[in-house]
Amino acid sequence: MKISVIGAGSWGTALSVVLQSKGHEVLLWAREPEIAEAVNTRHHNPTYLPDLDLPPSMEATSDFSRAASGRDMLVFATPSHTMREIAERTKSYLSGNELVVTVSKGIEKQSFMTMTQVLTEVFRDVIIEDHIGTLSGPSHAEEVARGKPTVVVSAANSRATARIIQETFMTPMFRVYVNHDVMGVEVAAAVKNIMAIAAGIVDGADLGDNAKAALLTRGLLEIKRLGTRLGASQDTFSGLAGVGDLIVTCTSEHSRNRYVGFHIGKGEKLQDIRKRMSMIAEGVKTTRSVYEWSRHLGIEMPITEMVYRVLFEEKEPMQAMFELMTRESKEEILI
Repeated sequence: MKISVIGAGSWGTALSVVLQSKGHEVLLWAREPEIAEAVNTRHHNPTYLPDLDLPPSMEATSDFSRAASGRDMLVFATPSHTMREIAERTKSYLSGNELVVTVSKGIEKQSFMTMTQVLTEVFRDVIIEDHIGTLSGPSHAEEVARGKPTVVVSAANSRATARIIQETFMTPMFRVYVNHDVMGVEVAAAVKNIMAIAAGIVDGADLGDNAKAALLTRGLLEIKRLGTRLGASQDTFSGLAGVGDLIVTCTSEHSRNRYVGFHIGKGEKLQDIRKRMSMIAEGVKTTRSVYEWSRHLGIEMPITEMVYRVLFEEKEPMQAMFELMTRESKEEILI
């Protein structure tokens, strides 16, 4: 297939390596011309995966019209808050026959749309909804790019599209299962980044393993609570897109969201942490979107609320922890 990966961050670069290994004709679009030049001449992404040697045959471009035109599949690996802008830019180049895949994890501010919903709305006059899907699961780019075993899910409203995504990406070291619950997969992908910030705070403040285990368990409940309210299947949250992605994002040294939380737990300020990061921690913007979304829907998400207050209202992490621990006593109801 002729495939363009839109976005040359660590995840877009890693997936380009996977697709290249399958023999697809892959073109990686980089916003920065210097990254495209480095990929093409030095086989190296100096900003996002600086220690990785890329395949010599891998090609990148900063020419958007070239990347968006005449492709069989477009894989959107841009930050979630730029998804609508990039999709609008892409629209005029589409023929209508492309398959569109988002690998971005987030919720659009104000509209509260998932990434497939944003793409469906922007492309509604060109690409049918059944040709739009997502790929998600426990998958740090640093490990995927190095061929370490990774297992994810493809999801789309069309079973045929979900299977095409599966077949397109699947390799011996990158296994893909099909999941038909698009809403569940995308809600889990977005909200687990909030929980990763909370997990980082737990680690940075040295609150212990008991607290971390409780956080993951109750955090998964918040993900499930929001997802099922939006029509998702409970089963999705027990799978790779749910508990699988939650575990890896909350525990891995590769997790940018955990990194943010860890340094907040150490007493640093969000603005200072973000200044030294070359890559975006999606959970920061997602926290605001999901907090506002939960209030709009009347859904109780206390961990999300406390992460929001720590990030945007400068609540002290230890005070947030104390307020969570001293909430009114309840029965454990797992929904």
